[in-house]
Amino acid sequence: MLETFKLETFSPHLGKKFSIRLDETKKIELELTEANRLGGETVNGRVRFSLVFQRPKDFLLPQRIYPFEHEALGAFEIFIVPIGVDEKGLRYEAVFT
Repeated sequence: MLETFKLETFSPHLGKKFSIRLDETKKIELELTEANRLGGETVNGRVRFSLVFQRPKDFLLPQRIYPFEHEALGAFEIFIVPIGVDEKGLRYEAVFT
């Protein structure tokens, strides 16, 4: 499924919530705040892009692959990395090449 994701897959969902299931009982939400085209050449006909998600500062998610869920996109796994903190909370980035 990741191979089919494009920048245009996520752009309509800016400002929307995505869920990560941490275990059978705990689920947290992140908001998609940015969907950015990255410079450089395309890979296999796909434009390189990044996604930035944000969540409250209640606890830090370490970098790793997480199981995401979204009402329109379904279930999928992506690797996210914490990239900083601002007044709204913790920021995480996923890069697609």
